[in-house]
Amino acid sequence: MEQNSKTNFFILGVFIFLGLSTLGYFFKNAVVEYKQYDRTVKVKGLSQKEYKADIVIWPISYTQVSNNLEELYKTVEQNNKKIDDFLSSNDIEKSEISFSAPIITDKVAQQYGSEKINYRYNAKQTITVYSKNIDKVRDVKKSLSKLGKQGIVFSGENYNNKTEYIFTRLNEVKPKMIEEATKKAREVAQKFAIDSKSKLGKIKKASQGQFSISQRDKNNPQIKKIRVVSTV
Repeated sequence: MEQNSKTNFFILGVFIFLGLSTLGYFFKNAVVEYKQYDRTVKVKGLSQKEYKADIVIWPISYTQVSNNLEELYKTVEQNNKKIDDFLSSNDIEKSEISFSAPIITDKVAQQYGSEKINYRYNAKQTITVYSKNIDKVRDVKKSLSKLGKQGIVFSGENYNNKTEYIFTRLNEVKPKMIEEATKKAREVAQKFAIDSKSKLGKIKKASQGQFSISQRDKNNPQIKKIRVVSTV
């Protein structure tokens, strides 16, 4: 009787061992398959396009000097009229032209020491052209020297007095560029899948990078390079 009980316990133990071993085997395979299913690859896709700017801001600055303040203001008014007539005759709309108040500097008031001053007053005047007609403004810029021959001393472009070209249609081009960047990212992922003999599934997570706008080159600032990178 006791011998039979021991035998039964032994057989029961064997079955429990086999059951646990089988359960462990299937559990291990399930974990491996789940990990394989959960494998991902992180890739980036680039979309880069060139677009023409749609707004130009052109500041036209000149300086005028005199020892008589009243005459200085008169000369500035005369010069402003010459510039206004010149721009209008070249098909720049009146609504696109704005005049700021001249900045007058009294060099005697700012003088230090015994430095000789040839002209007491210095006036700086800025006229701004704000237009959507990029090509027309660029053509007019090239012929501005005609006014220089009439005695107007124009200031060269610098950091604070530089022509700006602005691209305002970013929201229009965003959807197609994001679509292209995502498509290119998937092409890269597909290459990974082929090389690793895997199957590419659906996108698990995607993030849009920041759009950047820069000029294509220094000689063509009106051509803008739009760039975005998507991470998938």
